[in-house]
Amino acid sequence: CALADRHSGIGADGFVRVVRTTALPGGGAFAASVPEAEWFMDYYNADGSVAEMCGNGTRVFAHYVRSRGLVTTDQFTIGTRAGAKPVIVHSFDDDNAVVSVAMGPATSLGESTCFMGGRMYAGMGVDMGNPHLACVVPGLTAEALADLTLDRPEFDAEFFPEGVNVEVLTELVHSPEGYRTHMRVYERGVGETRSCGTGTVAAARAALAYAGFVNGTVMVQIPGGQVEVTIDGDTSTLRGPSALVATGELHCAALN
Repeated sequence: CALADRHSGIGADGFVRVVRTTALPGGGAFAASVPEAEWFMDYYNADGSVAEMCGNGTRVFAHYVRSRGLVTTDQFTIGTRAGAKPVIVHSFDDDNAVVSVAMGPATSLGESTCFMGGRMYAGMGVDMGNPHLACVVPGLTAEALADLTLDRPEFDAEFFPEGVNVEVLTELVHSPEGYRTHMRVYERGVGETRSCGTGTVAAARAALAYAGFVNGTVMVQIPGGQVEVTIDGDTSTLRGPSALVATGELHCAALN
């Protein structure tokens, strides 16, 4: 969308609209699908396409509505196109917060491959409400990961009919903080981004499985920082920071 354009707009990986669930077009249907959610995260990719879910966007959304007094409790539920997402705002002020989001199941879709940046990747398809291909590369170091070229992937369109977000990641390593992996991501409708919340959960799911684990907590290091992902049976939780860096007024006519 024009607002997300990095030359003529503000510049962003996506656009989040804060709206009451009942005020959406077809709001009655949305309200019925997420009856516990007063507020709905109306999310769009940078190219204007609709996205089902954004884990990082949900954390920022929760920070915004809590710090601006639109909700008055630290635990509440946000409506998304991927369903209701319970959140906990652990700490907040007008600028910074720490937020956890219950992301729901990280469902394995089986194995698939893609071709990107001149090389083939094999990984686990993961459904997070949106589609992911999380590719653990044996022996890949964090330094070598940073040098890889990530461009528009060629993928199995029958396996991923709605397109796919592709994560490339290192094997799990154990540090004093626990298990850790490094990840980069190419998001459909955007390109490479500095982070992807649902992608970090998909990456944790794939990294744990590759190491022979079903459940666990993984610190996922992405170019934009670090988040904590916990996989526990049919549930997953994403915890990390949020920073609100600016406020302002939008003159829509200037974006035409």
